[in-house]
Amino acid sequence: MSLEFRFQSASTEYQKIQTELASLVENRTRLDAQLSENEMVKKEFAQLTPSNTVYKLMGPVLVPQDQNEAKTNVETRLEFIKSEIKRVDAQINDGEDRSEKKKSELVEIQTKLQQAQSTPNS
Repeated sequence: MSLEFRFQSASTEYQKIQTELASLVENRTRLDAQLSENEMVKKEFAQLTPSNTVYKLMGPVLVPQDQNEAKTNVETRLEFIKSEIKRVDAQINDGEDRSEKKKSELVEIQTKLQQAQSTPNS
């Protein structure tokens, strides 16, 4: 396989990895926003008294919801979001490792290409 072809192939793979990383970082940002939002709800729930009514938005209608059920739902959501953040962080780390390896491969191929171009043909 020619160096030019290897370089083009590695370059395409590198771009694909970068696109995947951008998507993962976007997902991580979205999860951070959800985590923050749910933590705020949890803090608000901590200030409730038993006489307060909690409502849940279902479509265009607010319906009353049991406080304990609402608190449990928020706790469950927080646990889920935290586990998703760990999963996405692991994927980001893996993607960054693959990106660095591919980048090193590109530099190596580019160096060989430059050496081949600077070496006079016999």
